[in-house]
Amino acid sequence: MFASEMMLINIFYEEEFYMKKLNKERAKWILQTMEDIRQFEAEAKRLFSAGEIPGFVHLYAGEEAIATGVCAHLTQDDSITSTHRGHGHCIAKGCDLKGMMAEILGRKTGLCKGKGGSMHIADIDKGMLGANGIVGGGFTLATGAGLRNQYLKTKDVAVCFFGDGASNEGSFHEGLNLASIWKLPVVFVNENNMFGEATPHSYASSSETIAERAASYNIPGETIDGKDVVTVYETAGKAIDRARKGEGPTLIECLTYRDHGHFEGDEQKYKALDGKEKELADRNSVEEFIDYVLEHKLLSKKEIENINKKSEKEVEEAVEFAKESSIPDPESLYEDVFA
Repeated sequence: MFASEMMLINIFYEEEFYMKKLNKERAKWILQTMEDIRQFEAEAKRLFSAGEIPGFVHLYAGEEAIATGVCAHLTQDDSITSTHRGHGHCIAKGCDLKGMMAEILGRKTGLCKGKGGSMHIADIDKGMLGANGIVGGGFTLATGAGLRNQYLKTKDVAVCFFGDGASNEGSFHEGLNLASIWKLPVVFVNENNMFGEATPHSYASSSETIAERAASYNIPGETIDGKDVVTVYETAGKAIDRARKGEGPTLIECLTYRDHGHFEGDEQKYKALDGKEKELADRNSVEEFIDYVLEHKLLSKKEIENINKKSEKEVEEAVEFAKESSIPDPESLYEDVFA
């Protein structure tokens, strides 16, 4: 399905594709992707609890509408940068589920040969420039990718996903300022899940929203409902179209909520679960999109059921593949070393 979607998305170069309503094939891809993210993260949580995953995992469940709605507009030639909470971005950008699971379990068949783990998954061939353990580490990478696209006169776009905590890093301001000065084809997508680790955004930021900071760099900025994949899809479509036309960067702030803690094992005592926090926590973007496609007659109940079963099967196969794969040989420590 991903390959056929790439053919579909290529139409975007000739027309403002985002203005079209979601059709059946696009709705299938969106639901499949969100289901894959949800079920992949549920399995990652189970494996970590069983002690089968080395190191930490930071789960993306609850935020799947953002990665999916944005990446629905991207081709394999477009690139993204990610965060420590990057599984959802990888899946939405088309990374192989088996290679991802093997990487998380530290196996040699992983996308990075089992050397990166959960926080450093990358697949350059898919345009996934890497999850990043450095908070705010993606801004300058995405800006560099945008500069490359501009220099080569391509229609390619770079998307930088980042959390609310990263918006207070110096690289945020450097990246947005440079992208604006040079009108680079970069879209900055903030996933404001209300907490930078355990610190509330309202405590850490003097501005009420992150999107309003866009005015400082003379670029468009918008705060949207990050739980609604249709809203994300439409907003991202406009920003990506603007970038492809050479009109420069956009900042999109997506209000969302992570279903789990900062990392697995986090006691989450900092969560209040009232007001806006409770409102976001009680919502399920997958269920909301299912209601949407049924209401608009884009998919039938049987098709939705088949998508869910397909996702379950593929995630199960990914786990089986990873567990059957070997761990890296000690000698591999000396391979792929560049510095």
